[in-house]
Amino acid sequence: MTTLIKGGNGFVPSVPLRIAVRGRGVDAMALLLTGQGLVRGDADVVFHGQTAHPGGAVRLTRDQAGTEWLEVALPAVEEDVARVLVVGSAEHGALRDATGLSVEAYAPDGTSVAHYEVTDAAGETAMVLAELYRRAGGWKFRAVGQGWASGLEGLATDHGVHVAGAPAPAAPPAPGPAAPAFAPPPPAPGPAAPAFAPPPPAPGPAAPVPGFAPPPAAPAAPAAPVAFAPPGAVPVPAPVPAPAPAPVPQQYPAGPGYGPPQPGHGAQAPAPGAVLTPSQSDAWTYGPVFPPYTETGRDNDVITVDGLPPGPVVVQLEIPDAGYTGLWVLDRLNKKKDNLVNSTEDRYFGRVLATVPASGTLRLRLEAEGQWRMEVSPLASARRLTEEEADFRGPDVLLHTGGVADLAIRYRGDDNLIVHVYELAGHEDPATLPRRKNVVNEIGKRRETVPLTEGPLVVEFEMADGPWRARLKRVQPHSGPANPWQGQGPSPAERRGWFPRR
Repeated sequence: MTTLIKGGNGFVPSVPLRIAVRGRGVDAMALLLTGQGLVRGDADVVFHGQTAHPGGAVRLTRDQAGTEWLEVALPAVEEDVARVLVVGSAEHGALRDATGLSVEAYAPDGTSVAHYEVTDAAGETAMVLAELYRRAGGWKFRAVGQGWASGLEGLATDHGVHVAGAPAPAAPPAPGPAAPAFAPPPPAPGPAAPAFAPPPPAPGPAAPVPGFAPPPAAPAAPAAPVAFAPPGAVPVPAPVPAPAPAPVPQQYPAGPGYGPPQPGHGAQAPAPGAVLTPSQSDAWTYGPVFPPYTETGRDNDVITVDGLPPGPVVVQLEIPDAGYTGLWVLDRLNKKKDNLVNSTEDRYFGRVLATVPASGTLRLRLEAEGQWRMEVSPLASARRLTEEEADFRGPDVLLHTGGVADLAIRYRGDDNLIVHVYELAGHEDPATLPRRKNVVNEIGKRRETVPLTEGPLVVEFEMADGPWRARLKRVQPHSGPANPWQGQGPSPAERRGWFPRR
């Protein structure tokens, strides 16, 4: 767990997260913002009057203990959304009266990856507690703690939500869908406070957030979200959305590996016959999830990372100076075992695969000249292959979750290009990878097109000294779940014990 102070930030795994907003009498809300810090329309406000984003990326629930939960499926967040704000507002009084005000993010296996306790709340009635924002191809979590004395109305207005009765802006910041409007407050005695008409009667367990009425009903029901197992609490079943016209859904086939998840497996896979939604098809549940570990140093060194869950991980290495770079895994006898990097390239940058042994301790021997930075992160944090061409440099680890496809590669280096594929379907041991299949082994500049089977796949560019590009072509629908692996694993409580106290 990473405990943050106000203003602190850190990377979190790019996987579906479950965020707890705690505090007596506090309601949670999420705002999805563009790079300009504004919502694109009413769909980008998730609160108790609208508990799910249409794309399935964000969903709001409340458990039996009264804790508010925002389920944020990071891989499903649309590209033009740069930030997701986690907002808390007081039902009555001020936030300084909310005992235990805090926000905490959990990975799908129940591991806490970020925690922020608010200790300086005052007379404000609404606050941005935290935010998730894009950085360097991944996501970071920031402890914000910024309050609005003008309450939820002022906070919403500052982020592009036009509240009925408030002065309209002189000109919209950008063309696009209309911002959500809310009904004016009903007349009531007592001190003035932002209040809006309650939503029209409709089936469903959720009550509206105080201060807001729901926006107009969307033409289609939101996609079903990724299921989570909340740590330490019994989840509340999600309301079943009303049927809506949709393309013919992709069905899960019956058979081994497609049933209920095993204990400690992370995000729950749908049962046979369930509809495969976009957020579920992009979810990656293979391997352990943990907060990234980062270390910096200079010249030759031995790096030891204790308390990691056994299994495959991604090691990112950056060396800005010229010279030879070598990286090996050390075995229990302190001898070099697996060679991960062997490069003479100036300004080395790359991501490589390593496997944490059953002991939970990963030891690496680095030979380098000058300053260096290393990060060890879960396999789930690796970049996804898409149909949009992306630029890369050096060795890398990529994930494929879709159906049968062709991988187009354009390599501009002068040395070896070596690419391997790991097919995870049917592989039952989460602490290992299956035998790899070599698909490219060439020297010099070239173009390659490689046929890929259905995901989940790990595509490893073991050697790629130089820049290259990659994209998927002719992607077919997946014939089953993108993550059919259902291996046995330790319980969430046991996994939490693996992580180092740093």
